[in-house]
Amino acid sequence: MATLLYHLGRFSFRWRWFVALLWIGVLGAVGFASSKAATPADEGFTMPGIESQKAFDLLEQRFPGAAADGASARIVFIAPNGEKVTAAGNRAAIEKLVESAADGSQVASAADPFQAKAVSEDGTTAYATVSFKAKADDLTDASKKHLESAIDVARDAGLRVEVGGDALATQPSAGGAAEVIGIAVAAVVLLITFGSLAAAGLPLLTAVIGVGIGMTGILALSETFGLSENTGTLATMLGLACGIDYALFVVSRYREERAKGHDPREAAGLAAGTAGSAVVFAGLTVVIALAGLWVVGVPMLTKMGLAAAGAVGVSVLICLTLVPALLGFWPNAVLSRGARRNSRRHRRKLLRTENGGSRWARIVVRHPLPVLLLGVVGLGAMATPVLDLRLGMPGDEAKATSTTERRAYDALAAGFGPGFNGPLTVVVDAKGADDPDQAVATVAEDIAATHGVVSVSPARFNQAGDTAILAVTPSTAPTDERTKDLVQTIRDERPGIESKADASFEVTGKTALDIDVAQKVQGSLIPYLAVVVGLAIVLLLLVFRSLLVPLKAALGFLLSVLAALGAVVAVFQQGHGAELLGVETTGPIMSMMPIFLVGIVFGLAMDYEVFLVSRMREAYVHGDAPKQAIVSGFQHSARVVVAAALIMMAVFSGFIGAGESMIKMIGFGLAVAVLFDAFVVRMAVVPAVLALLGHKAWYLPRWLGRVLPDIDVEGSKLVGSAEVADEERVLSHR
Repeated sequence: MATLLYHLGRFSFRWRWFVALLWIGVLGAVGFASSKAATPADEGFTMPGIESQKAFDLLEQRFPGAAADGASARIVFIAPNGEKVTAAGNRAAIEKLVESAADGSQVASAADPFQAKAVSEDGTTAYATVSFKAKADDLTDASKKHLESAIDVARDAGLRVEVGGDALATQPSAGGAAEVIGIAVAAVVLLITFGSLAAAGLPLLTAVIGVGIGMTGILALSETFGLSENTGTLATMLGLACGIDYALFVVSRYREERAKGHDPREAAGLAAGTAGSAVVFAGLTVVIALAGLWVVGVPMLTKMGLAAAGAVGVSVLICLTLVPALLGFWPNAVLSRGARRNSRRHRRKLLRTENGGSRWARIVVRHPLPVLLLGVVGLGAMATPVLDLRLGMPGDEAKATSTTERRAYDALAAGFGPGFNGPLTVVVDAKGADDPDQAVATVAEDIAATHGVVSVSPARFNQAGDTAILAVTPSTAPTDERTKDLVQTIRDERPGIESKADASFEVTGKTALDIDVAQKVQGSLIPYLAVVVGLAIVLLLLVFRSLLVPLKAALGFLLSVLAALGAVVAVFQQGHGAELLGVETTGPIMSMMPIFLVGIVFGLAMDYEVFLVSRMREAYVHGDAPKQAIVSGFQHSARVVVAAALIMMAVFSGFIGAGESMIKMIGFGLAVAVLFDAFVVRMAVVPAVLALLGHKAWYLPRWLGRVLPDIDVEGSKLVGSAEVADEERVLSHR
């Protein structure tokens, strides 16, 4: 592996114009293809195998068009203090709004609250539902403006009007800002790390090119594979993160080889053969983590994972070819000012065997047990809130009170009860019943008698008269644990009800769907971890040719990701320090959060593991004692790993300032996970464990050593190649 990449690096350096033009051509071709690709139809969120999805599929079959994804707006009217919405003036204003809203070109219907009995018992609150023929993304500005103008007229009449639903929903806009902040911070960190504008700019340039190719590729293939706009979110985040990291390690190794006296082309080859080998296997671990998302069984998540895996693969290829090519254009520009001038201060610096990384490593190897215990106990304590983990899908109740959606949610909960915002939909299949009307009535009566149910709406039958829909209003809020218990109770009592009614039924609706998704994701977490960690252990076994190092890497990752998840639960579910992050409402953790956390952080954690420990392995293979190998590894790679971790934390922390609670949660969770894994696990726990194990850390049974291929990630076979190249260079100058 190292020899192959060594020759690839030298080739790319020598034929730099060809390599650079090739990548520019790829970017142009993929960009052109994406511009010609049709926008795919949004297939929506599906999760095969859960009851809510089965019920939804039955609805589409028996009620054609009823499950259409047209946008809707729920307009909530709150009367002024001491008044009621039924007062003549208020009623007239509401009816005028409904009449005006119904005239919209894309409006399918607008329900009058007084005719639809959508007025609270105390008469202070009412709501009107406006349904559209088009999806929210397809609504024209004119349609939205028409509805907003009607709402403004009602407000001018003295009513307080709030709007829920997706038709006029405010969209989170933190993504682009977060990426810009991340790139800016990355530039500063790289400049401090390298002391050269060219060295700082090269990783950013190649990462942006990689993300550009990845994103345009996703757009070009969107129609073929049914990829939505959201598919590229994860690909952008990881493509940018890994692209910067990988180029950072290769450029750093190139500078190191130049400092040893190698000419630029040879240094580029050695950097590609050593750091490039680590990049390949680090990239493979990320790809494994992302491709493993298929285990969860969510088609959308699988597509996101595969798209992101493709983006990471592009980042690896660019790192191995385009980075050496660009080094060929500016072989000295990426060096520090002292290295370019070959100053006395720089020569003294090269003679030093100590730096911040090596000094920290010496402290750890002198006191490995206290460092290990402190790190493990600290992370274990941070992980304890995970025992209280509740998964769900926060809705409008998690938005800031400054949004009209949140105010509409609160007004409906106050006027109609907390369960009104999350009704359950019961689909009754009475196709085989002798009397479908009686069968549906029996189901409705028994469900209405269930503890925790406030009301059951009149049945709505399909045209064939063999299937009906019931709206069940719980007494508790959608994210309340008691609502989850109610859904489970109704399903547990189903056999008796179905036997009595001679008809079957399924429970669905957004609330039930969120509950089912949370349960399935929680059940898929352990299999996902087993697949990803198991495959990664095998891969690291090939890289390090050691039994204990891969196990230690996997256990360290589990410790850091559990601690990060515990921090998320403590803040966003339990409310500790929530006000510091601007979180106004606590509740269940987003269902996909643990999966995202595991997938993304596992990839980054293995990046740091491979880059850091491969240098230790390199020093050990070249003759250093175990503890000295740890110090040598930290001396050469600690600063770069710290810089990479700081960049990732900056990228993820940019999302904490978002207005959406879910985006805050993702940004906070990923930033904290990188903090724990890079600075506690990789910088403290890993060297402490290796120091305690000594030679045993690198033990591999002979029989297994004969079976495993010798990948040579540390580049030991390149020593001879480098010496030959140096001799050729000397002879050519004679």
